[in-house]
Amino acid sequence: MAQTLRRADPSQDLTLPALLLRNAEWYGDLPALSWRGPDAAWTSMTWAEARQVIVELAAGLAGVGVRRGERVLLMMANRPEHWLSDLAAVHLGAVPVSVYGTAAPEQIAHIVRHSGARVAIIDGARELERWGPLLVKEVGQLERLIVVDPIAADGAYPVMSYAAVLADGVHRHDPGSFDREWRQLRSSDPVTVVYTSGTTGDPKGVVATHRQVIRSGVGIDQKFIVPAHAAHICYLPFAHIAERMLGLYLPLLRASHVYFCGDPGDLAGTVRDVRPEEFFGVPRVWEKFTAAVRGAISQLPAQRQAAIEAANETARSWVAYRERAEEPPEALTTAYAEAKRDVLDPLLLLMGFDRLVWAVSAAAPMPQDVVRFWTGFGVVILDAWGMSETTGVCTLNHHAGFRLGSVGRPIDGIEVRIAADGEIEVRGELVCGYLQEDGSVQPLGGATGWFGTGDMGSLDEDGYLYVTDRKKELIITSTGKNVSPVLVENTLKEHPLIGQALVYGDRRSYLVALLVLDVDTATVWAARQGIEAEPVALPQHRAVLAEIDRAVAGANSRLNRTEMVKRYRLLDREWGPETGELTPSLKLRRRVVHARYAEVIAGMYEM
Repeated sequence: MAQTLRRADPSQDLTLPALLLRNAEWYGDLPALSWRGPDAAWTSMTWAEARQVIVELAAGLAGVGVRRGERVLLMMANRPEHWLSDLAAVHLGAVPVSVYGTAAPEQIAHIVRHSGARVAIIDGARELERWGPLLVKEVGQLERLIVVDPIAADGAYPVMSYAAVLADGVHRHDPGSFDREWRQLRSSDPVTVVYTSGTTGDPKGVVATHRQVIRSGVGIDQKFIVPAHAAHICYLPFAHIAERMLGLYLPLLRASHVYFCGDPGDLAGTVRDVRPEEFFGVPRVWEKFTAAVRGAISQLPAQRQAAIEAANETARSWVAYRERAEEPPEALTTAYAEAKRDVLDPLLLLMGFDRLVWAVSAAAPMPQDVVRFWTGFGVVILDAWGMSETTGVCTLNHHAGFRLGSVGRPIDGIEVRIAADGEIEVRGELVCGYLQEDGSVQPLGGATGWFGTGDMGSLDEDGYLYVTDRKKELIITSTGKNVSPVLVENTLKEHPLIGQALVYGDRRSYLVALLVLDVDTATVWAARQGIEAEPVALPQHRAVLAEIDRAVAGANSRLNRTEMVKRYRLLDREWGPETGELTPSLKLRRRVVHARYAEVIAGMYEM
């Protein structure tokens, strides 16, 4: 029988273990976690089962020496063991710290030293190659590695198996002492440290408390109406504050259902399987979905394409009234209902988005052509803004109040203002602190409490925030003009063939760009043009280059003179986290791209 979720009272001195106990007692038979097994079939764990595993795993971790207040490092994919280990550490009063799976050995070594962690839990042999030498070389205080996947018994590094720790915990668990342990926690205690994935320098450890993550979750929930026990697809790294909030803390608050997608390459198939009520995607993810859907539609007969476009325009008109907080005319509402029933909903069902009520993006400015594409299906991608230092979300759009192109208005617990130089500053109870090497926490904001975020933006008369760029990434040309590279890059990416772009021009007299094809779209486009070439050869094909010339010219026609791109180069491979050009959360690492393509960039100024 369906149950209605009783929301947590934000005024209570709540902790995550208290929320987990509530879920196990009130919603124990409902699914909490689902994941694919070796045969690709879904396996599920209820809230009651999840808590029992966490209880036993906590006892096992205590048995290997994990103590209150110390950090425990986690490097695992999006899998139940990661989620369960995190909360097991929390129940002991320890502080889980997820590390990006793409982190280089030197980055891992820094986090090991800085965090003072003695124990790390990792996936398997691939991770052991980076962590094992740190154990042998006695980097920091690291003394124990727990490995989830089976590995060779004669390995070069001393490790413990996750299964053995869990089995030991089954025998060690004492209900009375366990209950006393977690009930000593206070909402002001740290619940995690999130190490920033910045593009330069050593990562900083942001300390968030139980109160902050629960208060942030309540602030989000106050703005959205999401069905009880809604499905969430967990695919972004847990080392990122967005997935921590959406895939761990909000599910605890809502008693919702987490589906793990360990391989981002399986995301589209997982969406079709799960048909989630909510979906969060950074702009690059939404761009990929957009390219795939556009490509599929382009293969349909012309009459069918025309019907879809007509339905899209009806939906956009209907959304425009919602954006203005106006009631659409009755005739438009009727037309939209028909277009949705006959044209749009069948397409959304094929995508897996037919039940979607909450579509969100953050982490970087969303290209407005992507937003417009999805409003054509009645799907409003509600942009939000925040960072690790603010426990995730600071501002957000929601169904009762949104402005496309903005990142919304502040949630409860956060104030926002614009400094004299255009930098966005924030203040409030959700602003965290930085972990110091001695274990202390340095509050952010100084005497006034106002923290400079490094983002540039503006507020409109209704309090909606618009983020333009990163302060350190603004281009200042040799003539002293300020240019937002993100604005120019998103304008270039409005053409479907351009999947990625980086604009350069600091202290130069004109802008140049590095461009990357969207492989899926380019392949479909080439087939329609009768081009017989392998995808790897398309960046050098004369017809493709001619189309990119037209795309750049079209973008320049929508930009002012200072923002125009004078020269560009089309590169032959996509950028990604594995190759270093993107962060694990798919944001552009500009300095990496600048260094890697320095000769190409220089060549565009020598012509």
